[in-house]
Amino acid sequence: MTVHEQQHAGPDIDVLETILDTTFTWGYQDTRKRLRDLYTKAKKNQWLPEEVLDFDTNVDLDKPMTPEQMHPLFGSDIYNKLTDKEHKAVNVDTYAWTLSQFLHGEQGALLAASQVVCSVEDLDSKLYAATQVVDEARHVDVYNRYLHEKVGFSFPINPHLKTLLDMILMDSRWDMKFLGMQIMVEGLALAAFAMIRLNSYEPLIKEITRYVMADEARHVAYGVLSLSDYYDDMNEAGVREREDFVFEAARLMRDRFLFQEVWEKNGLPVEECMDIALNNQSQVMFRQFLFSKIVPAIKRIGLLSDRQRERFEELGILKFEHATDPFEELERAEQDIQAA
Repeated sequence: MTVHEQQHAGPDIDVLETILDTTFTWGYQDTRKRLRDLYTKAKKNQWLPEEVLDFDTNVDLDKPMTPEQMHPLFGSDIYNKLTDKEHKAVNVDTYAWTLSQFLHGEQGALLAASQVVCSVEDLDSKLYAATQVVDEARHVDVYNRYLHEKVGFSFPINPHLKTLLDMILMDSRWDMKFLGMQIMVEGLALAAFAMIRLNSYEPLIKEITRYVMADEARHVAYGVLSLSDYYDDMNEAGVREREDFVFEAARLMRDRFLFQEVWEKNGLPVEECMDIALNNQSQVMFRQFLFSKIVPAIKRIGLLSDRQRERFEELGILKFEHATDPFEELERAEQDIQAA
């Protein structure tokens, strides 16, 4: 089996059995103004990859894509003993693995957004969710094109990410889909894209990230608008279940960034490399920063109880409680696109 075949090992089609209520909305006259405003913004800010992205840009994989200090093995004996050829191979694979997980996450978001269209009860939510389906399709398109035209290959989905996406897609409750996808997955993606755009040396991926970030900021705002005050009247058992889901999702997302598949492919000691990545200071800071958009959103929707605070403190992410509000983030992203 070739390296290319190894990276694509596994089924091309994965079928989940899901239970989802489909809701018709016949009361067309009622309007939720803030959601309708968000829908209007989404329509105005649609973008065509062929018009705003230059896919003729040369992507030189022999050059570093990010600062060397950000490599998950940086400073370790394993990293220092790699030859120049091995360094380049591991760097390309780390880059491809990261973008591959974004690609897979965007497909998960595409499927979840399509479920939301069916399950939410008010018209404005359905209309906005439909724009997100278009957004996610566009994201899948551009990441797929970048990986297979510019990098040349992709990695399979990481098991931790697959577990989280399955949890979201298989849950029949609309609010759990919002909580899992709009708040957790989209919130993490927004923070990760911000880090990539800040630190990437590659101009095309920086531009892709700029446009995707503006969409993701709207998606997080959609989740916050839809869930704000929803949990105020929920019984304690229901709230605790959702807090537990948030914590489990946070743990899965933190553990997904250990690059196990990269170490396996390059013949490196997997457990040792995962331990190095887990404790590498730049990676620790990166994994914590991924929650900088999530924690304010969790607080905004009323799921940051004292119990949850203790668990977030254990994960090292409670410090983001007062980070940028999701709606301030949306305004900033829109201004950035307008300036571009």
